[in-house]
Parts: sequence; structure tokens; C-alpha cells
Amino acid sequence: MSDLIGVQEVKELSDPKPGSHKGENGKLLIIVGSERYHGAVLYATKVASKFVDLIYFCSVPENNDLLRSLKSRSCEFIAIPRSEAYLTAASVDVILIGPGLGRGKEEQQLVEQLMKDHRNKKFVLDADALHLIKPKWLHERCIVTPHREEFKALFDMEPSESEVLNAAKKYHCVIVSKGETDLVSNGFELKSNSTGNAGMTKGGTGDVLAGLTAALACTNDPYLAAKAAVFLNGLAGDRLQKRVLYYYNASDLISEIPKAAAYIKKS
Repeated sequence: MSDLIGVQEVKELSDPKPGSHKGENGKLLIIVGSERYHGAVLYATKVASKFVDLIYFCSVPENNDLLRSLKSRSCEFIAIPRSEAYLTAASVDVILIGPGLGRGKEEQQLVEQLMKDHRNKKFVLDADALHLIKPKWLHERCIVTPHREEFKALFDMEPSESEVLNAAKKYHCVIVSKGETDLVSNGFELKSNSTGNAGMTKGGTGDVLAGLTAALACTNDPYLAAKAAVFLNGLAGDRLQKRVLYYYNASDLISEIPKAAAYIKKS
């Protein structure tokens, strides 16, 4: 039986340093979205903006234009074309790839090249990215966030506690296996998360988790970031459930997550 993730993981998260300057508390490159999927663009970017200084956003032209139109009331970010993704990747702390990305040949080439050329960088790989990568590309700075079917497709095994631990150990990465009970492992230990409820089955909540995980990983160890992210994401949902039962959405989660984090940090 695995140990539970708790408030201690959140308390261990680093805080912005006094006297620090813009960019010193996290720089994140988000590569998400396609012509069909626009929500992932907003959710991942908006939640990340609560925790990091700079966000570079890379998507198809339609989504870049959408984010620019929302910039004044959304968050601070810099929209870049995909042609600049390789150069920008060298200057950030974490690269998030996946939500709504698409699974075409161009996307696969982009993901493969980034992972091979920037092995010194932290990666968060979610959603479509999990269908584009090969396990042998993973390393200790990678966080993958598969649900049950994605885990089976990527690692060719069921996401039991023992298999999640074994896969993380074999491929030297951090795995967040999403389900009714989230499992998080770095290959040396495995922890489970009990926060969250049925209201979090709505579209966009996975994109929120991906954005939050990537943001926390900018200034924290990947394993700590993954554990804290699943706990905070679920805790925000539990706080919302107490007020509005299951009648909340991904945007509500984004607003609640900083409040949940502040509550723990102050306690």
C-alpha cells in the first residue's frame, strides 16, 4: 500500500525569492493546441500564469491569435510560432507539450527533436504528446501524465501500483498515473493521492493539471512538483465541491488552486 500525498508536499514547494527579478521564478514554454482544440490553450496557460514569471506560448496561428486577443484579461505570455520553439526551449526551465496538440507527423517530429536536443531540460508530457513519444526518450527530468488507456499504450502494461513504480524505474522518469486515485512515482517510491471528486471529470481539468505541474516544476524537483500538483488540483476541486457540489468547471479550478495553495502555505 502506497503512502498518501499530503500538505507537506505543498509546504515544501519553493517560494519566490526576495529581491528576485522577472524570469528568476520560472520560465515555461507551452506547446499545445491545434486547429480543433482551443480550450487546452487557455486552461494550461492561465493556471501556469499564477505560479511562474514568464510563459512562452507556442501553437498553431489560430490559437496564437486567440491568446493575443485575450492577453489583456488572461495572463502574461509571449506567443511564438512553432518555428521558434527550438530556440526558445533553450532559455526556459520547463517545456510542456501535449494538451490538444494533435498527433500528426509534424507534431511527432517537433516533439522528438525537442526531446533529443534538450535532454538537460525538464519536460511535462501530457495528452497527445504521450501518443507521439517513445519510452526510451524519457529521462529523470521528464514527467508524464497518462490516464489508464494512455499508460497502457505507452508502457504496454496496466497502471497498477507495482507497474507504475516499475515503469518509472525502468525509464528513469516521473509518472503521474491519473485515475480515481492518482499514483505518482519516481521509480524509487510511489505515492497515491486521495484529493479530488467526480466533479473533476469535466473537460479541461487534465489541461489544468498539466499546466500546474509544469509551472511547479520550473522551480522545484520534478517529483515534488508532480506530487504537489495532483494534491493541489484535487484539493481545489474538493473545496469547490463543498460550496457548489459538482457544479464547477476547469475555469473554477484555476481560480481556486492559488487559494488552496495559499491556505496550506499559511497554515
